[in-house]
Amino acid sequence: MRILLVAATTFEIRPFLNKLPFTGKQTEYVNRYQYHSHIVDVLIAGVGMVPTAFHLGRQLALQHYDLAINAGIAGTFNKSFPLGSVVNVVEDCVPELGAEDGEKFLSVFELGLTDPDSLPYQGGKLINGPVPPSLSGIEGIIGKLPRVRSITSNTVRGSVESILRIQRIAAADIESMEGAAFFFACFSEKLPCLQIRSVSNLVEERDKSHWNLDLALKNLNKVLWKIATSHPEGD
Repeated sequence: MRILLVAATTFEIRPFLNKLPFTGKQTEYVNRYQYHSHIVDVLIAGVGMVPTAFHLGRQLALQHYDLAINAGIAGTFNKSFPLGSVVNVVEDCVPELGAEDGEKFLSVFELGLTDPDSLPYQGGKLINGPVPPSLSGIEGIIGKLPRVRSITSNTVRGSVESILRIQRIAAADIESMEGAAFFFACFSEKLPCLQIRSVSNLVEERDKSHWNLDLALKNLNKVLWKIATSHPEGD
């Protein structure tokens, strides 16, 4: 199996990479690792939607993959998820893509600039389906993770005002800075994909003393290792 692992920073997936034999540098942004017969190309795309879209699109034009995984940390709006929870993002969007109309916000779909059901959208959302039968070994792992809705933003929330404003626009469990760009590229290429996030903090007034980054990273990398080793050699 050939896997593309996409992360914003090496820091988020370093414990996982430390377990894999490094086999070579493919491009400036992509390193290749191997686990038994499985090739794992790791793309460190950078923070945000723009570099993620560019570097992922370029890589998918160069190489075919059986599965792409976007892994990273996230903040949660949903207090039912304790810090360190690892979640499976099944729906994402870019809620601030549109225009202000006085006190109202109009999405690009409401403005008539984009058809909300044009591929890869479904009702204006980026919705991930089940993994294909060929990757059934992974289902036993991700099936145990909470399925969540995410939003992707250029600016993560850190004030009560901005949190309330975004919650009026879109209902979500977590937020990230890359997820929707990842989904858009993979869905457009019909590439099976997963977006796996670990909760490092509540979305609230910014106070890093309330975060548990170490636990989030530990749990995220545990799940990545389980996914990478879910298929026996030769599958």
